[in-house]
Amino acid sequence: MAAQEEAKKAGDRKRKQVFIYGNYKNYYGYRIDRNQREDPRLAVMRREWFEGKDCLDIGCNQGLITIAIAKKFFCQSILGIDIDAGLIEAANWNLRKISRIEKSTRRLKQASDSQILDGSNYSKHKVSRASDGETFHCRHDASSLSECNLFKRVTFRKENFVESMEGCSEEYDTIVCLSVTKWIHLNWGDVGLISLFVKIWRLLRPGGIFLLEPQPWSSYKKNRLVSETARVNYNEITFHPGEFRDILLDKVGFRSAEIMTDNLSGTVVGFDRPIFVFHK
Repeated sequence: MAAQEEAKKAGDRKRKQVFIYGNYKNYYGYRIDRNQREDPRLAVMRREWFEGKDCLDIGCNQGLITIAIAKKFFCQSILGIDIDAGLIEAANWNLRKISRIEKSTRRLKQASDSQILDGSNYSKHKVSRASDGETFHCRHDASSLSECNLFKRVTFRKENFVESMEGCSEEYDTIVCLSVTKWIHLNWGDVGLISLFVKIWRLLRPGGIFLLEPQPWSSYKKNRLVSETARVNYNEITFHPGEFRDILLDKVGFRSAEIMTDNLSGTVVGFDRPIFVFHK
């Protein structure tokens, strides 16, 4: 009996999934307080960073905050990337689901508007334009972007961001990197972290915004044994999160930085991390 119990425990440990890149399947579920209607990090973001802009979300997980940014701040475009193909599949599923809800809501509103204005030439013109709403190109003004199908503005792609420095050109106005640095640090060490920062700087257009939420050094210890690579890198890391601001300003080349918050309300304990904004 004892041998069977030991075998069962060994099997359970073997089946337990380890997320070596921080690619948790239910990340938003345990990060955000259940009483919150939206991710509290959205509350510290400014509309002018995103409205009419081309944006990139590094480590997008299941894409929920990527989609929320597009909806709330009217991005011209936003690409979410993640190293995990399964998470990208989930992100695309979420995009389809939310897009269907958005489309249904628009149709209900259009039907309501047409009833209120029924009989007028203005109503007929408005309903005619609305029926073709899925075919027009997204313009940069917020009113047009709010009506534009999310599929036209949000895309997801599987990618290892630090794998290559080739082909880095200035193509984004705003880049978001939320709770990702620890996993890049543990898997690719100091070299990978610097590669991340340099690539972000190269991809940003002049005047671009880099939004960074680093995990604290104290959280590294908990995850240092997820793989042998992480264990080795943890022992060799010399750049700690408290030094990231100086590295980005003095070494990488960002011209200024500000801290948006160091105490996020509505966030589960352990996830109230500082959020920095760097200006190229």
